[in-house]
Amino acid sequence: MADRVPPDAGSPDALLRRFEPVIRFTKGEWFYPMDAEPYVRAASLWVRRPSEEAVCAVPAGELTLDRLAQQPEDGADAVHYLKIPPPNENGKRGLLTRLRARRSRTDPAWPTETFRAGRGRLARVGYVSRLADALFSLVLLARGRVPGGDVEGARVMYGRLMEKGEHFTYHGRVVNQDGWIVLQYWLFYAFNDWRSNFFGANDHESDWEKVFVYLSETDSGGVIPEWAAYAAHEETGDDLRRRWDDPELEKVDGHPVVYVCAGSHASRYSAGEYLTELAFPLPRAFAAVRRAVRTFWYRTLRQYTEEHPADRPYERFTIPFVDYGRGDGLSVGPGQDREWDPPRLMTDPTPSWVAGYRGLWGLYTRDPFEGEDAPAGPMYDRDKTVSREWYDPVGWAGLDKVPTRAEQFDVIARRRAGIEKRRALLRSEIREKSGQLKALGMDAEATRDRSYLRKLHETHTRRAEELSVEVAAMRAELSEDEVLDRALKNHAERLESGERSPVHAHMSHPARPTSEAENRSGRIAQFWASISIAVVLLTLIGIVAYERQHLLSALVLAIAAFAFIEASFRGRLTRFIASANIGLAIVGFLVLLQEYFWQIIVFVVLGVGLYILWDNLRELGR
Repeated sequence: MADRVPPDAGSPDALLRRFEPVIRFTKGEWFYPMDAEPYVRAASLWVRRPSEEAVCAVPAGELTLDRLAQQPEDGADAVHYLKIPPPNENGKRGLLTRLRARRSRTDPAWPTETFRAGRGRLARVGYVSRLADALFSLVLLARGRVPGGDVEGARVMYGRLMEKGEHFTYHGRVVNQDGWIVLQYWLFYAFNDWRSNFFGANDHESDWEKVFVYLSETDSGGVIPEWAAYAAHEETGDDLRRRWDDPELEKVDGHPVVYVCAGSHASRYSAGEYLTELAFPLPRAFAAVRRAVRTFWYRTLRQYTEEHPADRPYERFTIPFVDYGRGDGLSVGPGQDREWDPPRLMTDPTPSWVAGYRGLWGLYTRDPFEGEDAPAGPMYDRDKTVSREWYDPVGWAGLDKVPTRAEQFDVIARRRAGIEKRRALLRSEIREKSGQLKALGMDAEATRDRSYLRKLHETHTRRAEELSVEVAAMRAELSEDEVLDRALKNHAERLESGERSPVHAHMSHPARPTSEAENRSGRIAQFWASISIAVVLLTLIGIVAYERQHLLSALVLAIAAFAFIEASFRGRLTRFIASANIGLAIVGFLVLLQEYFWQIIVFVVLGVGLYILWDNLRELGR
């Protein structure tokens, strides 16, 4: 994979500047894309070896990008990580106060105290997700986490850097892979404060995010943009990308617009609030029971089918969080509140600090879920292996199966030529095997009803049956090839006429902001969502303690009551009543089956027998 740019496209720097993104933030955001070098200079470098305490390898103030690249591996299990300096208690509050006052006074688009949370995240999901969220909060107390003081330390450090000079920088890389020219915009943030300041899932020191633009080369040697892909949490594949002519991909003078979510820095295509659900695996037994119940309810009874697609995984539970990508804060990019500084390039040769440092870019908390651990650099994953978005940016966005517009006619022509060659071979094989099949049929016919030829007859008959199945499969393959060849021919004709596939045809479950109707929720509903799990647990304890003699009926009554309350708050009362009727009908049938099992069996058998008798007599009458 060579980094090559068409001669008429300009230098890598010019290409990056030509399509650099416009980044729109949410009010309340503290950290913006910056050059990684001042962060490294302000941080210290630590190493933790197995069964040992962490040791400071390079103190703060002595670390540089070059020195960062020279750190040894210290064994496979050693972890290198950076650490931001603690806040200076004497000057911390004064500096933060000056920063807030200066930002609010000189730039109304950049206040820091104006974030307001939207509708409570727990009001958007059901009881199971709320219970999972409660367990997640309890587990957070016991697992590795970023100390609260680190948030203020990051603010102080970043504030001092911004006081010296406001700089907004991305790290750029241009890659040529499989006919695509990939413009990589790596965005480095000093801190991810999603949990502490925006009610999210995690905090961690530093954050590497990315926006990729995919170009194709024209016949004249120029380039045209075809796709863009934005990173959001751990998502990969087709749902990440949008075609350049997609109305959902907003652009300003040819620059793609990115809505960055507060704290988490996930990148989105549209302004709004996103319900983000982190998935965790269920124990196998629970997963099997849940799959059976949900399949019966959603597929057999067709309840809520539009909200629960058939391919939704049942082997995991999810914890809800909200990503606020409102775009109502500072805007960075060409013609915006702040312009980009010249990018720090990471094109060939790859800088030594990118390739040589495989450690973490912030605190290593030893979080078993890794949510609170700092990320690795742009080239690596936390396990020190090269990340896919670095070595395979085309496959990372699901474009490895998509030819460029310049290639698509050649791909179709080669594909049709290959199909025609295979069809010719199939026709020849079918003629040959059809002749063999007829010969075997004649042999079987000639040996029929001859006792002394019985074994020979059975052999020929069996071989004829096997060959018949083989020939039938080959004829089916030939038919499929003919259909495919015709489809490719029609597709090429549509492309020649300028027709293209729907812009969203490649996506299966794209992230969308929640609608205004979903965001509207009364204070009572939000309050209920916050206390519901505690009330459910207390009710369960009360039933077990005081209603053991009526345990089953009390549980059923409590479940019905909680379901009724939830349906009322979520505007699903009519649907709940319909579902309750179905559930009661099923329960009633099971009760009748238990009480009158043999009578029901006799009645069913009698009914089936009478129906068969009537149907046969009706046929005889005709």
